[in-house]
Amino acid sequence: MRSSLSLPLEAGRDIFLMRRVLPTLAVIATLYLLALVVGYHINAVVLTIGLMVTLCLLQVPVAIALITAALAGGLHSGLSINDAIGAFNDSLLIGSQVGLTYIMVGAFAVALARSGLLDLLAHKIASRLDFSEGATNQGVKWVIFLTFVAASVMSQNLVPVHIAFIPILIPPLLGVMNKLQIDRRAVACILACSISASYLLLPTGFGAIYLNEILLTNVNEAGQAYGLTVTAGMLPKAMFLPVMGIVLGMCVAVFYTYRTPRDYQTVALTDLKTDKPPKPLNLTQCMFTLAALAAALICQIQFDSLLIGAMVGFIILGFTGVFRWREQDDVFTEGLRMMAQIAVIITIASGFSGLLSATGEIGSLVSATADMIGGNMALGAALMLIVGLFITIGFGDSFASVPILASIYVPLALTLGFSPMATVVLLGAAAALGDAGSPASTITLGATAGLNADGQHDHIKDSVLPTFSHANVGLLIFAWVAAMLL
Repeated sequence: MRSSLSLPLEAGRDIFLMRRVLPTLAVIATLYLLALVVGYHINAVVLTIGLMVTLCLLQVPVAIALITAALAGGLHSGLSINDAIGAFNDSLLIGSQVGLTYIMVGAFAVALARSGLLDLLAHKIASRLDFSEGATNQGVKWVIFLTFVAASVMSQNLVPVHIAFIPILIPPLLGVMNKLQIDRRAVACILACSISASYLLLPTGFGAIYLNEILLTNVNEAGQAYGLTVTAGMLPKAMFLPVMGIVLGMCVAVFYTYRTPRDYQTVALTDLKTDKPPKPLNLTQCMFTLAALAAALICQIQFDSLLIGAMVGFIILGFTGVFRWREQDDVFTEGLRMMAQIAVIITIASGFSGLLSATGEIGSLVSATADMIGGNMALGAALMLIVGLFITIGFGDSFASVPILASIYVPLALTLGFSPMATVVLLGAAAALGDAGSPASTITLGATAGLNADGQHDHIKDSVLPTFSHANVGLLIFAWVAAMLL
């Protein structure tokens, strides 16, 4: 129960936020009107993404920030309110399809949790805690960190559940993390950096989709008129150095930025909105669970559909008795509840990106960047990466950013004299920049879904800002170096 002082304190905080929000919005409106008066044209993409980021930093809900900024950018570009809403609505279908996939993946992840494997892991880790005086439990801390790294990598390449493992794996470990005083911002960086690094470097699972089906295809199509041909084997080599920048950023977060112990209020596991613990693990359940994972992976590769793979895995777990047949609705509903916020924001982000495209000013933004470059390769590489960072923050999805950037970035890179490998680096890294730091990114949303299970982890301050600063800075610097060296 809240103390008698909590309500006045919360009311005071809300008043403080309002006093900060209103002046900020007033300054934005004043600057916008001043630009109109002096005849300065603000690029609609810059305005839209800048407004979205500002609203998120002011703790406006991400969904509201996306819709508000998108409509404002559409109106600024000259679209009527009906055209802006129409462009937004026309793109929602794509996002809803992705959202449905994440809901099915969430149901599959919950079904996997019913096998008892994750609870067994949490119990094993907790049992290693030493409560004697002077014990630091550093070994347990590093076991947890390495577990998160391994799970993140496998979620992209071996067991394609993407971020759905996070709300399943992390909540049972929050009590242990609290006793170890682990700063959850470090964990958010571990998750974001490991997930990003795995799909950017390893050509299996989601990595195969990004590297081979999206990046390779778009580079070759855009470079066909210039005689450019890139092979699949070149992509991991080109992306190796940029990925090392992400790994370095993760190390900085763990060993320097967030190494100081941080206190959290310990919340009982029963307060974390989890259902009854699963049945004790046995050999049969373990075998069927591994079979479901294998079948999900095979179907995902065979049919090129994560939705089908997750659904097959879910069905196998239900038929083999890993969870009771009559509990199927409960398991699916729990997965739906776990992924609902992410699915909704992904759907809205799709409308946001559709409206950005409808403004017709993405090309002019990139063209203006090209005009600033001239023939300076070093400046060109830097600006191309920065513009890619800005666009991907708005889209929240590196996979969707590649086709948008490819048609201009590939000819521009070749004209400036960059090699085929450097061209791959510039496009692949520019599209990935911002994915781990966007308020609408599935990576940051997934991290928050797990780490905020007890209400002590803020999406913007504790997930978005830490992952943005650590994953993206290293990627940007190392991608620039790679483009200049390759």
